[in-house]
Amino acid sequence: MSTTPTVYFIDDSATMREVIKIAFRRENINVVACHDAASALGEIEKAKPDVIITDVIMPGKDGYEVCQHIKNHPTLSKTPVILMSGVVNRAVAERAFLVKADELLRKPFQPQDLITRVKHLLKPNGTPAPNPVAAANAAVALSSIFSSAAPPPQPRPASAPGPRPVPAMAAITATAPGMAAAATAPAPAPVTTMPAPSPAAASRLSTSDAAKLRIEILRLEGLVKKLQSELAAEREYSRALEAHIKTLQEAE
Repeated sequence: MSTTPTVYFIDDSATMREVIKIAFRRENINVVACHDAASALGEIEKAKPDVIITDVIMPGKDGYEVCQHIKNHPTLSKTPVILMSGVVNRAVAERAFLVKADELLRKPFQPQDLITRVKHLLKPNGTPAPNPVAAANAAVALSSIFSSAAPPPQPRPASAPGPRPVPAMAAITATAPGMAAAATAPAPAPVTTMPAPSPAAASRLSTSDAAKLRIEILRLEGLVKKLQSELAAEREYSRALEAHIKTLQEAE
């Protein structure tokens, strides 16, 4: 390893690239920032950096493809890779595990947190990085709104039986033409019919379905609110980073 470690940082956000370069400047770690994976991979194969950090969602090749390319490369397979994602749930963690990522970092994050992780990965005999799936379980617990589990089924009340059908022959009168024999036959016993179900009983089933639909609507509304909250936090974080850059540039 060279005296000054080299880290490749891949993110399509110019603000993020600038902030990370400034944050690592005082750590004696050289940061090469790239705006996309296509341009970065060619440089990485020549430079052979010590650590690679890449955003997951990017135009063209995404972070998973970058990590998979690195881990399958004959000379770069042992290079640590940190994936960054605005959403960390079980699906993201499992995919990070499949491409053999060393770390999975949820955005937004504090630059010092990233620096700490990079320094850990730069240690020659450091403790192995935790499995991304296990590391993301806490985030999954906080993201329970993404669970697709449906509410427990409720017993469906048995519907009241309808009126007993009247035999077709009961509608034939004794005086109908050609039915003289029927006139002498004893009158059929009166048919007893069950009373029609009340409107409340008839609508009980649809009420149960409506209750389940309301629960699902509330769950989806909660998901929308959570996503809106995350988007607002991401925007606020970007504004704070821009202000931080201006402050550091003025200080210099």
